[in-house]
Amino acid sequence: MKAYCFKHLLKFKIPGGTSRGILNDKESWFIIIINGENYGIGECSLIKGLSPDPDSTFELKLKDICRKIHLGFSNLSLELESYPAILFGLETAFRSFESKNPFVFSKSNFTTGEGSLSINGLIWMGKKSFMKKQIKEKIESGFKCIKIKVGALDFDLECEILKSLRAEYSQSDIEVRLDANGSFSLSSAFEKLEKLSAFKIHSIEQPISVKQWQEMAFLCKKSPIPIALDEELVGVPSFIEQKKMLLEINPAYIILKPSLIGGLKKADDWIKLASSLNIQWWSTSALESNIGLNAISQWAFNKEPLLPQGLGTGMLYSNNIDSPYFIDNGFLKYNSDIAWNSSLFKDFIS
Repeated sequence: MKAYCFKHLLKFKIPGGTSRGILNDKESWFIIIINGENYGIGECSLIKGLSPDPDSTFELKLKDICRKIHLGFSNLSLELESYPAILFGLETAFRSFESKNPFVFSKSNFTTGEGSLSINGLIWMGKKSFMKKQIKEKIESGFKCIKIKVGALDFDLECEILKSLRAEYSQSDIEVRLDANGSFSLSSAFEKLEKLSAFKIHSIEQPISVKQWQEMAFLCKKSPIPIALDEELVGVPSFIEQKKMLLEINPAYIILKPSLIGGLKKADDWIKLASSLNIQWWSTSALESNIGLNAISQWAFNKEPLLPQGLGTGMLYSNNIDSPYFIDNGFLKYNSDIAWNSSLFKDFIS
């Protein structure tokens, strides 16, 4: 058994605006495990300024893991607590390797094309006209749930966009999620949440920055909009700390990004804990290519989720890996008649 890794810089078709700045490209590393004619592929997705993996040692650690691939996932995972992106990539590479088809981890109605995943449409920040155009396109293409990133523009302008949306589409027409990425200040957060509630918002992700549990607990208790924790889950590896956090903050929802929290098994643990506390969940891409998105989507489908997932990012890049995935009326689907394009990996698997 051998393993290789290499970097791939994913290029956005249209720059993605967030409260952290404009994204033009995004770094991913791929792990390929090979033994004879069998191979498996996993993706380590990194988001600058958000992924907790240490930049200075990331590549060295990944190459070291590849050299020791014969030790197996269970042993290697013990040294990856500080590298959640590598942990996710390694876990899914082994799942891929152990499957009959490296792109189908477990046969289901999803991978046969019969089932589908309800997803939200993502609206990037930008000029008012650009945001309104995105919203219109998503709704016209059949999405019943959209997620709008807020916090980087003038707040009154963001309210104006939401007011315009609600003038045309009711709450029953379209569900609106907001994502503040921790951009609201403590002093203004509650007032902003009250103003935003006028637009019948389903939920808002991470209104204030992380590690302010007492303040976030207050907002969760008083906010007229249900609050979802996102970045707050990053860097909380132990069950004791996870339970302590959820008990103290008591959010309505948690959002799971396997690349940021350390993989699918870690996501399973979060779901089990949240469910015991009557906290709902959905999963979201950490802007992976179609390789990482494939692993998360198959996992999410098998969890029989009740809420739309944030897994509609496969069309963001001009140099993504062509795959059987497509979006139809706000649902992510898999066309089993279409083959994966493995040309990016041909030097390793040929």
